[in-house]
Amino acid sequence: MPSRYQYIKIIKNNIGKRYYTNNIYPQIPVSGNDYYVITSVTDRLDLLANDFYGDPSLYWVIAAANNISGDSLVPEPGTQLRIPFDIQTAINAYTRINQNN
Repeated sequence: MPSRYQYIKIIKNNIGKRYYTNNIYPQIPVSGNDYYVITSVTDRLDLLANDFYGDPSLYWVIAAANNISGDSLVPEPGTQLRIPFDIQTAINAYTRINQNN
C-alpha cells in the first residue's frame, strides 16, 4: 500500500518559510457491497480500518466515505459508519488526485 504521506509537497512563501500542502481525499461512491457498522465507545477509525482492510493507515478511507474531517480518529458512539468494500478504487482515486497536485 502506498503511504498517504507520499504526495505531500513542501512549498515556500516569499520569505522562505516552508509549509506542507494538504492532501485531497476522493469522493468514495456508495456500493451495494459496502459494510455498515454502528460505533461503540471503543471504536476508532484506525482500528476499524485494521479490522476490515488489515491496515490501520487506511483509516482515511473510512473518514472520507463518511465525510469525517478533523484530527480525531474517534467517532461519536452510536454513529453509523459506511466501510467501503472496494478499497483499491479509493486508493487509486487518492493517488490519481494527489499525484497531479
